[in-house]
Amino acid sequence: MPSSSHRPGVLIQLDSDQHPSVFDSIVAIDSGIDYLLPFGNVEPLDVRNLVYGAMFTRGGKSLQRTAIFIGGSNVETGEQILKSIQDTFFGPVRVSVMLDSNGANTTAAAAIISMQRHMELSGKKIAVLAATGSVGRRVTWLAAKLGATVIVFSRSTERATKLCHELVARSPDVQVRPADSDRIGDKAIVGKISECDGVVAAGAAGVELLVSGSLVTLPNLKVAIDLNAVPPAGIADIQISDAARVIGNTTVYGAIGVGNLKMKIHRRCLQLLFESNDRVFDIDEIHAAGREAANADQ
Repeated sequence: MPSSSHRPGVLIQLDSDQHPSVFDSIVAIDSGIDYLLPFGNVEPLDVRNLVYGAMFTRGGKSLQRTAIFIGGSNVETGEQILKSIQDTFFGPVRVSVMLDSNGANTTAAAAIISMQRHMELSGKKIAVLAATGSVGRRVTWLAAKLGATVIVFSRSTERATKLCHELVARSPDVQVRPADSDRIGDKAIVGKISECDGVVAAGAAGVELLVSGSLVTLPNLKVAIDLNAVPPAGIADIQISDAARVIGNTTVYGAIGVGNLKMKIHRRCLQLLFESNDRVFDIDEIHAAGREAANADQ
């Protein structure tokens, strides 16, 4: 029988969609996972017995050779699954777990780390366009936690205000404020971000948020990131493969430019799952691991 340190690494993939993500499965395999156990159509109520299988088949140090990854396109369901998993654990009987439904955590972490390569966020003013979506919420949270004042844009002032209230309730020291974007692509957005040091567009696929020529009219803007991979771009004039290209005074990143780092973060976090049995990788932990991975590459 193999010793606990030589037990094969088993990753349990819990996906809320009917078919477990092929993307997430391939990333897991490329990360060096020995065995992958994918489950689809997972609901929060299904979690307990699946987690019991992870908890009770191994003991002691061998528990760190089993881990759980939460995926699927529904981020809210993913969050509920994570809570159900944590509620099932008790004492030291637990395994490490990572939440990255819809890639929201790794994408947001990669966007913020890309911005951090060019400026410290503390004391800066950052605009997040389409901030109330799954990625935008996490970009807003990370930027605010790093000391930036974040302007929260949404087509709904009510949703933007609600997000600000939620983040302040979570951490009273964060500086966030809502800014209704009036109409998608409207020039009014440019005026509202004229004093910003950075902007991240996290909108739906194919929706233009800043029109062509906007970046060169923003002399204070140091970094602009567009996370939309489907034409038209969320920020016109940013190409999907841009990675630290300079437009005027602004360093820009496109979806693939950020995506390469996202992939490194995803793989690194999966590897870290197997270093202990008690890690929980949500947005803050994924960002921290991503910073370490990015610094190691420099």
